[in-house]
Amino acid sequence: RQRAVMAARNGEVDKLKISNDDAAFILGKNGKTKEKIARVSGADIDLYEHSSELEIRGTDAERRRAKRYVECVMAQRVGPVTIEAGDGDDDLTCIQVPTEAVGFVTGAQGVFLRQVEEEWGTLMFFADFRGRDSGRQGETEKLAIFGPRRGRRGAELKVMCAVETKMPGFFSKHAEDWEDPNDDWGTKTLVLEPNELSYALGKKGMTRRKLAASSQCIVEYVGFTVHLSGTYKERKKAEQYLGWLFAQLKGPVYVDHWQERDDCTMLEVPKECIGYVTGARRATLGKIEEEWGTLMFFMSTNMRDRDSDSQRGRKDFDGSEQLAIFGGARGRRGAELKIMSAVETKMPGKFTRDIRKFTSDEDGFASDTYPMDESELAYALGKDGATRRKLANASGCIMEYVGQVAFICGTYDERQRARTYLKWLLKQRHGSVFVDDVKSRDDVTIVRVPSDCIGYVTGNRGSSLRNVEEQSGTFCFVEGGRGETEQMLIFCHSARSRDVAERLINDLVDEKLRDERDYDRRDSRRDDDYDRRGNDDYDRRGDDDYDRRGDDDYDRRDRRRDDDYDRRDRRKDDDYDRRDRRRD
Repeated sequence: RQRAVMAARNGEVDKLKISNDDAAFILGKNGKTKEKIARVSGADIDLYEHSSELEIRGTDAERRRAKRYVECVMAQRVGPVTIEAGDGDDDLTCIQVPTEAVGFVTGAQGVFLRQVEEEWGTLMFFADFRGRDSGRQGETEKLAIFGPRRGRRGAELKVMCAVETKMPGFFSKHAEDWEDPNDDWGTKTLVLEPNELSYALGKKGMTRRKLAASSQCIVEYVGFTVHLSGTYKERKKAEQYLGWLFAQLKGPVYVDHWQERDDCTMLEVPKECIGYVTGARRATLGKIEEEWGTLMFFMSTNMRDRDSDSQRGRKDFDGSEQLAIFGGARGRRGAELKIMSAVETKMPGKFTRDIRKFTSDEDGFASDTYPMDESELAYALGKDGATRRKLANASGCIMEYVGQVAFICGTYDERQRARTYLKWLLKQRHGSVFVDDVKSRDDVTIVRVPSDCIGYVTGNRGSSLRNVEEQSGTFCFVEGGRGETEQMLIFCHSARSRDVAERLINDLVDEKLRDERDYDRRDSRRDDDYDRRGNDDYDRRGDDDYDRRGDDDYDRRDRRRDDDYDRRDRRKDDDYDRRDRRRD
């Protein structure tokens, strides 16, 4: 948002007039196409539907890329996309796709290509090229991939993998071990044996993903060939991690000089807890690796050289267990705290016996500790850890509870946010929370909510608001009643996440007000109908029923009176006759 404002001030705005049909196509379902173009180009894009005008803000390069992508998207609506290839195509990669594999690569309704675009932050479509070799006509089609270098390479390898699945050997027929000599950015290929591929891939690709995340290198398998793409350091790490992975098939692995590495954390795990930490068939360790993007395995620091001639580098395992964690600093710390939390559950006090409250003054990555009592821990943890995750996501900080101690890890600003959010959360147990510096904070969005809508927005036991927090990755609460409206405070380090939460809350308010309007209209119609039917029916039924009932009742009374007279006359005549007979 700040960049958009600065761009507008500097006049860095391009405006395009487009048709209504093009506007709908550029916007896409739920605005996803517009967001994708903005993400890939780096520009800010606003589409004003009432005027069919597209505004593009950013640097010269960003605006140029955005306009090119918009033109390509609009061209897709009416026919094949034609790309004029030039010398300045530093954001374009082309790949030849066999004609018989085009449908497989595209997927049903373009689902596969959209998934690849989402994963790697690219824009992809099949296109005709001018001024460039068109390839084998009738045999292949060219797929254009727009985006940053890393994203383009990841998307390209994904497509190559899909083509290789459909047509084995198309890309890997002549593959061999090879490495790009470029130290800045390049690719290394390794050809695996068939029995190695399944192990290196893992269940649903889990092992491949953890190798890529921990080494920060692009790792993709095209047939039996491993492609490692990234900087020289990233490629070297990925190759080492892959080697250790295969070495575990033969026995315990020891990493020499691990103390000197900047990508390794060692954690001592009691023998009694190893099975609990590992889980059935390594399920627990696998989940932690997936969550934090790390590679972990147990090794002994007391292994000794057994036979340097026959088994160079292999060592005996003497039983002491230490867990090696490889990856980035944040990932290693998050995985380490997860393991500590599991051990603490099994052996209370192992890591927290002497822990006190501590706040680091370091600006860079560091750790703070915040002990809690049992009631505070239960409240700060939430159901299945939902509250803890909410605070961590909103603050941008690593937050893990080891026993009854909250470990807060990140930069100084991240840790400060996390501590503040945790204090506010614990205060909510005893009443409303008021934020004194709300106007000076840069991590809050204030939403005015009508007092009669607050209950609907929060939901039963706060369920609706918790759903908003979960969808947006924010921390929200009502500051307190101040007149006809109340302040809903949305906290998060990300302005984009706060915007999502604000939209969801406004949707809930609109839904409540719309329901009330519909209810009032129904009541009004019901009252009008009642009055209208009541008066008409009363007048109509009243006169008719009165006349009908009056005449009928009068006739019935007359008939009964005549019948009584007749009966009395008959009895009188009979009495006269009986007296006359007795006299005679």
